[in-house]
Amino acid sequence: MKQEPATPSEWLPFLSGGGMMGAMMRAHDWSASPLGSPRLWPQALRTVVGLMLNSKFPMFVAWGGELGFLYNDSYMSILGDKHPSSLGKRFHDVWAEIWQDIHPLVVRALRGEASYMDRLPLRMRRHGYDEDTWFRFSYSPVRDEDGTVAGMFCACIEMTGEVLAQRYREEENARLVTLFEQAPGIIAVLRGPDHVFEITNRSYLQLVGHRALVGKAARDALPEVQGQGFFELLDHVYHTGQPFVGHAVPLRVQRDPNAPLEERFIDFVYQPIHDQHGKVSGIFVEGSDVTARKHIEDELRAANQQKDQFLAMLAHELRNPLAPITTAAQLLQHGALDAPGIARASDIIARQAQHMTSLVNDLLDVSRVTRGLVTIAREALEMREIVREAVEQVRPLIDARSHTLDCEIASDSLRVEGDRTRLIQVVSNILNNAAKYTAPGGRLVLSARIDAGCVRVAVRDNGQGIDPPILPYIFDLFIQAERTPDRSQGGLGLGLALVKSLAVLHGGRVEAHSDGLGKGSEFVVYLPCLAGGPAAGVPQLDVQSRGARGLKVLVVDDNVDAAEMLATLLEMNGHEVGVAFDGKSALASAAQAPPDVALLDIGLPDIDGHELARRLRAMPETTQAILVALTGYGQAEDRQRAHKAGFDHHMAKPADLAKLLELLASVGSAASLPTR
Repeated sequence: MKQEPATPSEWLPFLSGGGMMGAMMRAHDWSASPLGSPRLWPQALRTVVGLMLNSKFPMFVAWGGELGFLYNDSYMSILGDKHPSSLGKRFHDVWAEIWQDIHPLVVRALRGEASYMDRLPLRMRRHGYDEDTWFRFSYSPVRDEDGTVAGMFCACIEMTGEVLAQRYREEENARLVTLFEQAPGIIAVLRGPDHVFEITNRSYLQLVGHRALVGKAARDALPEVQGQGFFELLDHVYHTGQPFVGHAVPLRVQRDPNAPLEERFIDFVYQPIHDQHGKVSGIFVEGSDVTARKHIEDELRAANQQKDQFLAMLAHELRNPLAPITTAAQLLQHGALDAPGIARASDIIARQAQHMTSLVNDLLDVSRVTRGLVTIAREALEMREIVREAVEQVRPLIDARSHTLDCEIASDSLRVEGDRTRLIQVVSNILNNAAKYTAPGGRLVLSARIDAGCVRVAVRDNGQGIDPPILPYIFDLFIQAERTPDRSQGGLGLGLALVKSLAVLHGGRVEAHSDGLGKGSEFVVYLPCLAGGPAAGVPQLDVQSRGARGLKVLVVDDNVDAAEMLATLLEMNGHEVGVAFDGKSALASAAQAPPDVALLDIGLPDIDGHELARRLRAMPETTQAILVALTGYGQAEDRQRAHKAGFDHHMAKPADLAKLLELLASVGSAASLPTR
């Protein structure tokens, strides 16, 4: 038989065209291929190859007993670096690494049964390394002229990129779902005109109570929300396509099936979701539960309103005493008053100035205590003595208003540990409060007894009482019960806030009780009881028993009126007084006429009072003088600074004249000035 050449000597019609693979087949040496020369290929193979070479779809055909492998241009990229060596080789040799996966399908095709696979995973080696791939393909039997299956044909698409992209999308979606679920804000997706829940996150369920929502229409899932306007808003957004934004909107929900409706406040957005045709298909809900923020804002707003009311009241209270002081001063200035008139004007000025001093002291006390700047002394005290002194302080007001005061003091020991002055202030404040807010001729009951390990001090009255909404806040700053139109009670309403703060500093607590307006009230202070014997009496200073003498006093103050008035008062009480209005003049005066006592202002125009005190201490003439800081700076740190500068005493302006005279009397009665 004549041997056919391995390479076609002329173009065969079925190999014409076919792109790169057609050219390769025409030029290929087929001598080593199980397929033999294309001139000897049966017509069925020629037909399939001709169709394959001129298709843009990736294809291959495997023919004959050894399944010789032929493919087109589009299949080259699938082969990778297996191309071009795969042309004409056995199918098994081309894809040996996946043969176990595809061999059953090949067998089915050779038996005459076609197969279709979608996204079949195959681990291929086509670029020098193993890689995961996915393919969509079909294996079809190819028959020769007599109908016998002589080979198989495959049309395929590599799906690797699509599968990996889908996996990435799924992973990304899973990550987004996780973020969605863990988002601190409320999130939900509603679908359709009935607003069926498709997705909800944890925060949304916390807002409405953990219940089954997904798959339910909003009106069925949250029936208690009906009538609050939310469903109507959802309908409006769905039908108009216009988003809605709400701020701090109240929502009443039943978060627990056995609990009543609970009011929450939410910021939220209803954002319409559009389909591919631009039609609204659902609503995206996003927002946050701002209940805590809303409560804080309300409290701040209320506190600001209370502050404004307090400042208005403060202005009123400070103007009240200023009016008679100004009038009396103008009358004295004109010199038209007789002796009784001068006495009345002087009494008015003294009384009203004392009232203003009390107002300022209240403000300073509350400021220091509430900021934690007050330290209290600790000593064993008998509460009966504290109560007695508090009654003495308030007695003038009680008598002036014709009240009856009943004292119910237990006979047992009522010992506490604390600061005598501050505890007297606590009891006198609640007693003073009862006296002010009880109509003239009222009845006050002051009681003190042991109650559950505490000393219980209470003041009960039959006065105007307390409105129930005010009662929980009666001890707060800037809170005050309603006054009578003439505001005859006076004061700033800071006394109860001070009582609470001081009681807490002593480890105690306070309570207020009232059945309502016109039904009286009761204020109670509880202090930890101190076990043991009776407290030692505190020695009292008896100024009158001392043989006081007149002193040489130097008053230094850049406020000329204040300095001269204080000097006049001291001279009227038997003291020899010199006056200076700045530090340098004070040093010159002290050197010329050394004082026994120097009353020094701190805020002087040339050198401050602290430096002046140090210089006076350094002068031989005044090293033994008693130095008193008389200043408007009354904080604890101001007292410490004055002590370090060499002051013996510190008194806040305006000075309590009685205390100042008592101090001077104690100095004058001594046999000699104290040695430092």
